[in-house]
Amino acid sequence: MLRSQVFHYPVINSMSQPLYFEVAIPTPLRRRFDYLPPADIAPHAAKDWQPGTLLHLPFGQQTLVGVLLAVKNHTQASADQLKPVLGRVEEQPAFTAELLELCLWAADYYQSPVGEALHTALPALLRQGEVAVLSGEQGYRLTQEGKGLPQGALKRAAKQARLLELLQEREWISRSELEALGLNPTHARALLQKGLIEEHQLRLSESASSGPLLREAPLPPSEEQAEALASIHLDRFEVSLLDGATGSGKTEIYLQTIAKVLESGRQALVLVPEIGLTPQTLARFQRRFALPVVALHSGLNDRERLQAWIKAREGEARIIIGTRSAIFTPLKNPGIIILDEEHDASFKQQDGFRYSARDLAVVRASRLNIPLILGSATPSLESLHNARTKRYQLLRLRRRAGNARPPSVQLVDLRRLALHDGFAPETLAAMATEISAGNQVLVFINRRGFAPTLECLDCGWLAQCNHCDARMTVHQQPRHLHCHHCDHQRPLPRRCPECHSSRLEPLGQGTERSETALRQAFPATPIIRVDRDSTRAKDSMDRLLQPVHQGQACILVGTQMLAKGHHFADVTLVVILDADAGLFSADFRGPERMGQLLLQVAGRAGRAEKPGRVILQSHHVDHPLVQTLMMQGYHPLAELLLNERHASQLPPFRYLALLRAESKRPELALEFLRLARQLAQQLCPSSPALHYLGPLPAAMERRGDRFRYLLQFNAAQRRPLQQLLSQLAQQLERQALARRVRWSIDVDPQEMN
Repeated sequence: MLRSQVFHYPVINSMSQPLYFEVAIPTPLRRRFDYLPPADIAPHAAKDWQPGTLLHLPFGQQTLVGVLLAVKNHTQASADQLKPVLGRVEEQPAFTAELLELCLWAADYYQSPVGEALHTALPALLRQGEVAVLSGEQGYRLTQEGKGLPQGALKRAAKQARLLELLQEREWISRSELEALGLNPTHARALLQKGLIEEHQLRLSESASSGPLLREAPLPPSEEQAEALASIHLDRFEVSLLDGATGSGKTEIYLQTIAKVLESGRQALVLVPEIGLTPQTLARFQRRFALPVVALHSGLNDRERLQAWIKAREGEARIIIGTRSAIFTPLKNPGIIILDEEHDASFKQQDGFRYSARDLAVVRASRLNIPLILGSATPSLESLHNARTKRYQLLRLRRRAGNARPPSVQLVDLRRLALHDGFAPETLAAMATEISAGNQVLVFINRRGFAPTLECLDCGWLAQCNHCDARMTVHQQPRHLHCHHCDHQRPLPRRCPECHSSRLEPLGQGTERSETALRQAFPATPIIRVDRDSTRAKDSMDRLLQPVHQGQACILVGTQMLAKGHHFADVTLVVILDADAGLFSADFRGPERMGQLLLQVAGRAGRAEKPGRVILQSHHVDHPLVQTLMMQGYHPLAELLLNERHASQLPPFRYLALLRAESKRPELALEFLRLARQLAQQLCPSSPALHYLGPLPAAMERRGDRFRYLLQFNAAQRRPLQQLLSQLAQQLERQALARRVRWSIDVDPQEMN
């Protein structure tokens, strides 16, 4: 860790033997700080304070919460220059030794200030100095009248019937579980008023009481699933890449493996990429297991998140399901870590402490000596490379579970076709056929809003954001222009600001426009739009998808939110409106992400008994990447891309880092990066083993009125790159120019902008 001179404070008189606390504080400064123990405790008592304990600390004019890293008997500063700690937040350390060591390693590897890294790993209430106390929780159970109701009662009130059905299957449900099950307190209150359920104060140990492990029996594994299950060893560290086609039953392997872990009294940590996937994953796990399952994600309020965190730490929660930051969850008896959709870019934090939850899962599982399963139908090239080189065990599931078969693929060439709001005539005909047969159709377009921009038909003016190098998206619900990069919004103009023409037209296709077009083409069919705008409200995703899961004939139209992990048993046709964006991306990961996204979307078709097909519309149907992906599959595409990466000396064959700088004055950011390159080359001259690129403008040079530039480091080995970045960061912090720009280091970047 980098150190620096400690601030000078007034003299503290003390007659005790010298003893000092080394502390991490949540500041952008890459250093640790030394403090004196509290003035009112004896030295021998302070010596027993454990690393990982949260402390109240004076820092300038503020009182902050810091983390104790070590108790030592020496300091680089004079004792009379140090302030005393004000006290402990609580006696029990917030970090276990294992978790503290992991966070310190991650701060070092990702070149992050240690205080920021440690605070990222804590629930918000602990960061604010609250004590971690597990309170008794309110729950619900059936009354005698409720127990006497037959199965399937209250059919007219679907949510109430669902809650009643769940309580008929299990003894109680806690209030915090309602959201995860797609319910809310309103449904519980209705049943309370009817006298069918009653409130029940759960004892802290009640959820961990002994009882049956399973609520429902596991599904019989296929031959491939059985082989994969037999290959996963639970008694040691091993990374298994579960490379399974969409619908091949990866989740069933997770469930059956977790059951073995639970039988030995240990815990399972499961990471999913999106908040939207957490409720359905949680519900699936709660249907299978009779033991406590908790969720950890940003959709919870601070109190709920803290309670789930404590349950995991105390071992009361046996299964923890969460998004990226859940990798830092304390576990009393860790047994396995699972990452579903391991290829997903959202596992990498893109600001602040820029860690990769996937890569930290490998490090944490190794340190805990427990297995790690990375699951995906479209594995990242890094993981495939690790499987190739035998660092990971490769488990393949080539066939879909049950009688489901892979969907057939049809390419529609858009060149010289007359389109109807983005839809080819044969696409609309195919959709009509499926709807008339009572099936469901999914339409994928990865652009929110009504149209990507607004155009003047007379002079060619395009609606540009005033603060970014980006066009503004047209929205109709409500009507406005919206920049999806800086969130700037303004009303739709009546006339062109350049030529004052009134002939302004939306240009291109978005989810709103597709929804409008489909309502006109299929007026008798429910059209369900799923994107970030339609799912802002709490429980909105569950409400939107309810008719889909009930098997009602409908058309789903949406963005990549529909591509990940959903099981739509009655979707028989998937339409991909425009597959071309990823073909010409400036980011070298663009083709990989295009292939992953399109295959994930295509995998929503024909997942059950009904056969499925995929229609892909493109202006470049003869492009080698499109042909390889849709006609041969993801793995031939991955092979092609890996060969390109090797020839270009890009990950996973080399290691990258970015130094980013931004400022409202572009010359300052550029000057800072030129200075950084000069300092870096003094520390380590350019060579085949380590070379530099830049400074370069980011793909979007101006964003939010700030000009953004980057310097790229490309190395043959990790260690020399890490050593260079550590020394460079230390030198840059001392530069006056560093205080006039925003700058950050991104190790193993997933976004090259």
